[in-house]
Amino acid sequence: MSPAESSISPAPGPVVSLRHGTYEDAQALFSGTLFVAMALMLFNQAGLLIGSTAGMAFLLHYVTDISFGKLFFVVNLPFYWFAWTRMGREFTLKTFICVALLSLLTELFPHVMQVSYINPLFASLLGGLLLGTGCLFLARHRSSLGGATIVSLYMQNRYGVRAGKVQLAIDCVVLLLALFVVPLERVFYSVLAAVVMGVFLWISHRPGRYVGG
Repeated sequence: MSPAESSISPAPGPVVSLRHGTYEDAQALFSGTLFVAMALMLFNQAGLLIGSTAGMAFLLHYVTDISFGKLFFVVNLPFYWFAWTRMGREFTLKTFICVALLSLLTELFPHVMQVSYINPLFASLLGGLLLGTGCLFLARHRSSLGGATIVSLYMQNRYGVRAGKVQLAIDCVVLLLALFVVPLERVFYSVLAAVVMGVFLWISHRPGRYVGG
């Protein structure tokens, strides 16, 4: 073999998808859920809403005064069957754990952290980014926070429709229903937060971009 031939490196092979370990899953699921819990705390302080089943739970919370954590856990129960039959056992179990953890964190947050004032515009922007980041963490580790997130991830995996598009459409429908419950200004800022979250996921969560399995 000539020096020229020996200097030629072999063509790179296909990228191997590395499966997440238990510790990696645990830290990602906790971090993602914590980000979402922080966003919900900001929304609650600013009087804003959120889409999906969390939005339904918020609406029921405003109407009934039952704690958000309890309502959020109950509202998600029917979606576990869809997740089990369409997304598999691992995804469903992780989602159940994350929903239970989020319910626990939202009950715990008022005892460990309080925000005396936050501008609703800032709350919608920061909260939307926190929601998008948290949901991205969970999606990349085969989990979700139930409701519309399960449906949006299924639509992306099954039909190639961007999860961010589906999430944004569902969230806006839920938030429009809030017009019957909360003032128009709050609904506007809530829709803005949903747009920030949806666009973030639309850009960041694309099929085939992330190779971790």
